[in-house]
Amino acid sequence: MNHASVAADEALAWVDATVPKPWRDAAAAGRPIREVRTFAEYEAWYPTFAASGYVVPTWPKEYGGLDVDVAIARQIEAVLAPYALGRLNPLGLNLCAPALFAHGTEEQRLRFLPSIVDNTEKWCQLFSEPGAGSDLASLATRAVRDGDDWRITGQKVWTTWAHVSDWAVCVARTNPAVPKRDGITYFLVELHAPGVTVRPLRHITGEIDFNEVFLDNVRVPDFQRVGAEGEGWKVAGATLSGERQMVSGSGSGGVDRIGGSGADALLSRRIDDPVIRDRIVNLWAEEQIRSWTNRRLRGGPLTSIGKVHQGDLNQRIQLAAVDLMAGHAMAWDDSVANGAYGDGLDRTVKGMLRSRANTIEGGTTEVNKNVIGERVLGLPREPDPYKGAPWKDVPR
Repeated sequence: MNHASVAADEALAWVDATVPKPWRDAAAAGRPIREVRTFAEYEAWYPTFAASGYVVPTWPKEYGGLDVDVAIARQIEAVLAPYALGRLNPLGLNLCAPALFAHGTEEQRLRFLPSIVDNTEKWCQLFSEPGAGSDLASLATRAVRDGDDWRITGQKVWTTWAHVSDWAVCVARTNPAVPKRDGITYFLVELHAPGVTVRPLRHITGEIDFNEVFLDNVRVPDFQRVGAEGEGWKVAGATLSGERQMVSGSGSGGVDRIGGSGADALLSRRIDDPVIRDRIVNLWAEEQIRSWTNRRLRGGPLTSIGKVHQGDLNQRIQLAAVDLMAGHAMAWDDSVANGAYGDGLDRTVKGMLRSRANTIEGGTTEVNKNVIGERVLGLPREPDPYKGAPWKDVPR
């Protein structure tokens, strides 16, 4: 018996011993796990999952993994898939962890990675600013050295889950007198520290995912600097690659989609119109192709390929789902759920509205197409009259 088979058998035995019986019964019957499990129940059970090492099986054991190779990890994932054991703390796992693995110290990895795996410290990303979105390297948040610490001042925006996070990865300018990419440093910022203010931004659906974050002379110990001073753009590359992979859909090792169900949910509906059936099957076929592509292209600039495809594809899938609802998608009654804005919104409509952000989050489609053109295909960069100029001399 090979190692993959042994790992799969061990994973199945672990499921039988630790996954609650109602969840297992639902999976065996092919029913959605959400019918028998609330998120609060899953969150309470999650430490059991984290302690098993199955959350991040390829990671070393000292960081919370099992230290197995990718082939064995995929066998384990296949066993666990029916039980919908999603990984909590995705921004810690997919944004912070890659930077720590690539550029952090062993002391930093031992301090932060285990608490990311077990979800005891939740993470977010302080990158985008009101004046630095697509052109992130033009960011203006400043970090000034103060003895053994740094003092960070500035504003970040569109920060996903900052309102429920404990820590954030953050890029700040430490030298305005050099070209913009050379004067950036990468930090780990505690969001409960004095001087941090988080203000939620409400979605069109009524939910809160995004926030604006104000940093007012926030003290950050030098231990929480990742990589050398002035090399934060290189460190941020690991985070940005992880983010693109996270939102690239099935096969990427990240989340399947952000906003609505997949095309397989549409296939389960009885539809007599051959034109509509053809549209759905085409969307389903694209999802399979995207998944296979993501399995081949992981890491670095290649992750932009899945990101570009997934953003557009998921929007088209959610629009198709809403089209099938016809007039029922046009309005909703918030009075059915305490009268809070958006509470009565149909799940399908909510997924469609949420999917509109897919082509923006994780880097806009336009920026990711530039990454593909320049770093994957080797095409020449766009002309930049300020290339090499100090950041302080570049118009903003």
